[in-house]
Amino acid sequence: MKLLSISRVHYKYCKCLNRRYLSSTSSKKWQSVVGLEVHAQLNTESKLFSGAQNTFGGLVNDCVSLFDAAIPGTLPVLNRKCVELGILTALALSCKVNEVSTFDRKHYFYADLPSGYQITQQRAPLASDGVINFQVFTPGVHKKPYTKSSKIKQIQLEQDSGKSLHDNELKRSLVDLNRAGAPLIEVVFEPDLEDGEEAAALVKELVLIVQRLGACSGRMEEGALRVDANVSIRRPGDPLSTRTEIKNIASVRGVAGAIRHEIDRQRTVLENGGRIVNETRSWDAVARVTVPMRDKEVVQDYRYMPEPNLPPLRVNLKSKQETRDVLSVPLIKDMIPELPEESRSKLIQDYSLRPEFAIQLVNEPVLLKIFQDLTVEKTRNPTKVANILLNDLLTVLNKRKIDASMCPLTSECIRELFDLLVQKRISLETCRKTLEELLDNEHLTPSKIIEERGWFLVTDEAVITKMCNEVIENNPKLVKQYKDGKVKVLRALLGLLVKHSDNKIDMSLGAKIMEEILKK
Repeated sequence: MKLLSISRVHYKYCKCLNRRYLSSTSSKKWQSVVGLEVHAQLNTESKLFSGAQNTFGGLVNDCVSLFDAAIPGTLPVLNRKCVELGILTALALSCKVNEVSTFDRKHYFYADLPSGYQITQQRAPLASDGVINFQVFTPGVHKKPYTKSSKIKQIQLEQDSGKSLHDNELKRSLVDLNRAGAPLIEVVFEPDLEDGEEAAALVKELVLIVQRLGACSGRMEEGALRVDANVSIRRPGDPLSTRTEIKNIASVRGVAGAIRHEIDRQRTVLENGGRIVNETRSWDAVARVTVPMRDKEVVQDYRYMPEPNLPPLRVNLKSKQETRDVLSVPLIKDMIPELPEESRSKLIQDYSLRPEFAIQLVNEPVLLKIFQDLTVEKTRNPTKVANILLNDLLTVLNKRKIDASMCPLTSECIRELFDLLVQKRISLETCRKTLEELLDNEHLTPSKIIEERGWFLVTDEAVITKMCNEVIENNPKLVKQYKDGKVKVLRALLGLLVKHSDNKIDMSLGAKIMEEILKK
């Protein structure tokens, strides 16, 4: 019976290993290919072709001009500011700005598109042939960050559609045209990404870039930046295969999740003898699956035609002189601020930060601003400041489900708390507890909270010596083991000292005194 029992265990173990081996070898049979199309809403006061207000969150159908509603006889007038922001973004992404670009009509029939077509730039876009470099690093997924590049096929100006509102109780759909005609740039990337994590890192980098340029708010939760992902898988070395498009992904993590699920779905279909259909799918963020929407349209379905009411858009590529009708690209290029890639390099070179810290700080502009405020005085250790912000403050914010961009704590508040920690007036545990308290009591200062709670460290040597003696008297066995040569039990005694003092003494001083007493 024992032999039989062991053989069964061995069989189950081998079966488990075989399943894992098959899973890993199965994934190696396939290569996933991902390409993105990103729509970013431009930060302008008015829309792309009308004077209606370009805003988010207004009353339904309150920001709609006659042109936005496709009233016959109304004509488009191109917004100069939209062109400037489009060119600025293109230059920041190393694109070639085209001296002449044209507008087209892209026909499709939805209730939220009153004219029956969208004005875009399909054949002669504003810019083309760019590249974006970004860092891929997801704690828990990647051990170390790595650099990735994605080529940009083109950047085009286009108008947004309205928004359909579906009422399940009334069983009817309503239309809000506030977004109709809102200015967009569409950034079309080549299919040169491998998985969802790379796609999410690219989107995060693009959000940071457009925010620094002031071209777009980057608030994906408001629809200011929306992502379409084209996903396919193939055998290594084979040409590109049938792809599916995932529409309107509304968060950075959603991009990673949607693409990861779609890759797994396609692999399962193919390994079960099925075939991939060229279709459009949507991402269900709750169920964490992609679901079918419709068959994928092709270029012929849209019946592109030149926009007859807009002349070709011309820009000046060489001179810094511009006129009322022609923009100067060199002048716009001078407006480009420091970009995220440059900020990361400076953090690594000037502050000797690890690449992981540099990436995380740049990814959270509010924390980066606090870091810069705290390190402007050369007396503070940059690595320790980064540690407090990324390992402590960010942990507390995540625990409270507060986005780092909405952090209510000021640089002055964090500076005071950090200095108290460095001066050894509080412990690291107290620092963390104080951060939690500050989120509930924003009107209080760290010193006030620590004083009221009695959290300041005891540094009086006489008091610490008394506590050490009490721990020694209460633990004679550990003391004997230490004196017999088992010095490692000192850690156990120090742990008891922390507990006995309720974590309110300077442990560097406590360890020193404890060791001195034991050696007597």
